[in-house]
Amino acid sequence: MQSDASTLVAIDNLSFAYGERRILNGLNMRFPRGKVVAVMGGSGSGKTTVLRLIGGQIRAQSGSVQVDGQAVQSLDAKALYALRRKMGMLFQHGALFTDLTAFENVAFPLREHTDLSESMIRDLVLMKLHAVGLRNAAHMKPAEISGGMARRVAVARAIALDPQLIMYDEPFAGLDPISMGVIANLIRRLNDALGSTSILVSHDVHESFAIADYIYFLSQGKIVAEGTPAELQASSDPYVKQFIHAEADGPVPFHYPGRTLAADLGLEARS
Repeated sequence: MQSDASTLVAIDNLSFAYGERRILNGLNMRFPRGKVVAVMGGSGSGKTTVLRLIGGQIRAQSGSVQVDGQAVQSLDAKALYALRRKMGMLFQHGALFTDLTAFENVAFPLREHTDLSESMIRDLVLMKLHAVGLRNAAHMKPAEISGGMARRVAVARAIALDPQLIMYDEPFAGLDPISMGVIANLIRRLNDALGSTSILVSHDVHESFAIADYIYFLSQGKIVAEGTPAELQASSDPYVKQFIHAEADGPVPFHYPGRTLAADLGLEARS
C-alpha cells in the first residue's frame, strides 16, 4: 500500500506479539487527514494495541508505523515526545485526574507541554470546555459530575493542544444511550472543526457507523473486513454480519479454543 500527502497515519505489514502470543499479524491500514476512521472488533482483537503502536508506547517486531511521515518505531525519546504533541488521546473511561477540577484537567497538557502564560491557558481551557458544553462546570471535580460529562471533559483535555491526530479508546464504554449520542456527535463535530484525523476504537456499532468515514474490522489480529459504513452494512461477509447483528454463532467462536469439555471430563473415548 502506498502512502501520500493525504495520509496522516500509515501502517504497513505490521506484526506484534507479547512473547509467544501474537496480537497483530500483517496489518495494512491508512488513516487519511481530516477523516474519522473506526477500528472495530471483539474484545482481544488488537484494537487498543494499534493505538499503542501509533503512540509509540510499544514497538512492533516487524513492519512500520508512520505518523505525519515519521517512522514511529525509529524515533528516539526526544523525537517521540515531539511527535506526541501532535496527538490527543481519550483513554478508556476518561482517565481524568480525580483530585483536579475539570479546568485543571484540561489545563494539565497545556502547562506540561507549553510555555504559555496563565492568562492564555485560562482562555484556552475555557474555550475547550465551552466546545464540549461544560464551561460552567470548570470548577467541578470528576466525582461531582456525571459519567457522560466526565467523558466530555476528557475529550476537552484530548484536544487541548489542537492535535493533528486524536485517538479515542472505547469512548462509549459505560455510557447511557443519550450520553453515547452526545459523545459521538462531539467526536464528529470536533474532528471537522479542527481538521484533524480521528481514530475511533470501539465495538459500539450504532454510534461508530453513524460518524465514521471508514471502518476496519479486526479479528484475531487481522483485518477481516474494511469499507465505508454503507459498504459494510450491505456486506454478506459472515464476520461482519455476526458483529453488526450481535449473533452468537459465526466466525468468532463463543468458547476459547482448546480441548473439548468431553475430553476434560474424560468422556471423549466413550462417545
